[in-house]
Amino acid sequence: MTLLECFLERLQNATDLDDIQGLVTALRDEFDVDHAIYHVVGATGAEYGALTYDPDWVSHYIANRYFHVDPVVAEAMSTTRPLNWSALDWSPKPARDLLGEATAEGVGKQGWSIPVHGPGGQLALFSVTSYKSDSEWARFGTAHLHDLVLAAHCIHDRVAELSAAPPAPETALTPRERDVLSLLSLGRSRGQAADQLTISEHTLRAHVDSARQKLGAQNITHAVATAMSRGLLVL
Repeated sequence: MTLLECFLERLQNATDLDDIQGLVTALRDEFDVDHAIYHVVGATGAEYGALTYDPDWVSHYIANRYFHVDPVVAEAMSTTRPLNWSALDWSPKPARDLLGEATAEGVGKQGWSIPVHGPGGQLALFSVTSYKSDSEWARFGTAHLHDLVLAAHCIHDRVAELSAAPPAPETALTPRERDVLSLLSLGRSRGQAADQLTISEHTLRAHVDSARQKLGAQNITHAVATAMSRGLLVL
């Protein structure tokens, strides 16, 4: 069983939000990063966080309203793609000051953040940070980014369930829909998955769209993560 599969099994067995904190901490250790952070702001403004930052840094960040100058937050509001902190614009002085303080206070000099957008303006971020060198961090991204994206969506879905959100309806995926999502979860491209299943890419897209609608997912990555978190895929 892979690291991600073990994590998803433990995530599905979580019984309350305290368990999520423990799982995020364990994920930090298993990925050998300095910090792991999940934070969500709901449509009503309600917040929840499971994170390994020093509480003093969190209080300092909030007190100084750094979320107004943080390039990670600004970019996350308009995209669902993973964000490599080194690729963001830190040139404005407030952003440079924030990065300097964060680096000095133990946050890390590298980071990946995965935005997760929900209904009504809900925004969640799952991030990992490190003091690894640029070359080490590039290798980390190549090796683990796919798993981090899936973990982000699965954590988000489980937090919603444990926060007494309306339960998701029972979802019956067809065997072919499960096959398609299983192959995509393993990192296959659409073309590779279609070839392996001996179907056209047009047919594969139809299966993906059908599965996505059944799962209430916004995109393919969300569909795969939701199916995995509900135990609908065999990997």
